[in-house]
Amino acid sequence: MTVMAPIRIAPAAGCSDAPVLRERGQHEVFCGLTGIIWLHRKIQDAFFLVVGSRTCAHLIQSAAGVMIFAEPRFATAIIDERDLAGLADANTELDRVVAQLLQRRPEIKLLFLVGSCPSEVIKLDLARAASRLSAEFAPSVRVLNYSGSGIETTFTQGEDACLASMVPALPQATAKAPMELLVVGALADVVEDQFTRLFQQMGMGSVKFFPPRRANDLPAVGANTRILLAQPFLADTAKALQDRGAVRIPAPFPLGVEGTQAWLQAAARVFGIAEATFDATIAPAKQRALAALARSRLALEGKRIFFFPDSQLEIPLARFLSRELGMTLTEVGTPFLHRQNMAEELAMLPEGTMLSEGQHVENQLDRCRAAKPDIVVCGLGLANPLEVEGMTTKWAIELVFTPIQGFDQAADLAELFTRPLVRRMRLAA
Repeated sequence: MTVMAPIRIAPAAGCSDAPVLRERGQHEVFCGLTGIIWLHRKIQDAFFLVVGSRTCAHLIQSAAGVMIFAEPRFATAIIDERDLAGLADANTELDRVVAQLLQRRPEIKLLFLVGSCPSEVIKLDLARAASRLSAEFAPSVRVLNYSGSGIETTFTQGEDACLASMVPALPQATAKAPMELLVVGALADVVEDQFTRLFQQMGMGSVKFFPPRRANDLPAVGANTRILLAQPFLADTAKALQDRGAVRIPAPFPLGVEGTQAWLQAAARVFGIAEATFDATIAPAKQRALAALARSRLALEGKRIFFFPDSQLEIPLARFLSRELGMTLTEVGTPFLHRQNMAEELAMLPEGTMLSEGQHVENQLDRCRAAKPDIVVCGLGLANPLEVEGMTTKWAIELVFTPIQGFDQAADLAELFTRPLVRRMRLAA
């Protein structure tokens, strides 16, 4: 058996104080409704009822890839012409739809009323509706609401809005409760299980995840809660938890070997885990990941990559690709740059990295064409036109739908970038 040497990662001066190009103009991004696709899989007894148009329904159905005879845990209460014209009482109609839904699906314990552009336009007060319906169906069903409207949110902000809406419902931890770790952000069950095993092997005791898999397993939160963000797009959720007394553990995000190790280590240090214990615990998974990444590094090292703003994963991904796989960053665009939550990631980016926040799509397209990158990370709306121009693209949405966190997923994450290049090479052959 050949033992692979660990990848040597050169230290970077970082981009903590780097200038950021801030753009405001036309942008190309999905709305926050898209977050339902991974959230409905995570909270297994929750249901997401979008109050919106047929366009909203088609978007979610297409993104989910659910066949028409399936029973997903999401649906759309269609706002039609009678609602828009004020000929029907939208609240009465909503109450009727919710009653029918809960009668048909008695397993639902948590119901989200999700706002959309149409519900925002007609000023439908879903917060009041959720409060009314929650009182009616308590205690068997809790009804909450959040906005997934494209007017209010973009793509991954849907998860942030959803989790933030759940924070007021979390139990209050007692003042004498022991310090407990709360991992925040929807993770695939397999990734959550991997992290749980590592934390247990370190001796960290009880570790909770938010959102939980079952609606009744909401974690208590208070002054002794330490939160570790698993996703970089949860600014509102983190603030809501901190307002409840929780303390955030500063850390990069668990993408790649380096990011996962630093993320786990940040928590281990707060909980007093000995360095030797930590190193011994992660050693097997870390070595497997390093060996698996070596092949992808051969394919990606020296390649140039350009990020359009889309998922808010761009900065952690750029750090992983540049430091662990040797890629060159031509521009790293992100919809929003939360400097506090991104502080550790920015410090690990190569000095001189071009950073942009927001989007003026025409200007960014011009910069992308001038940069001539080997691969472009962008939304679906830009991918096909860029492919026609001869560029190789990676859909940003796939990076959110795919389990990519942790040691065992590091090679899978790298493969998501090697495959488009291999495809382009084969087409050109």
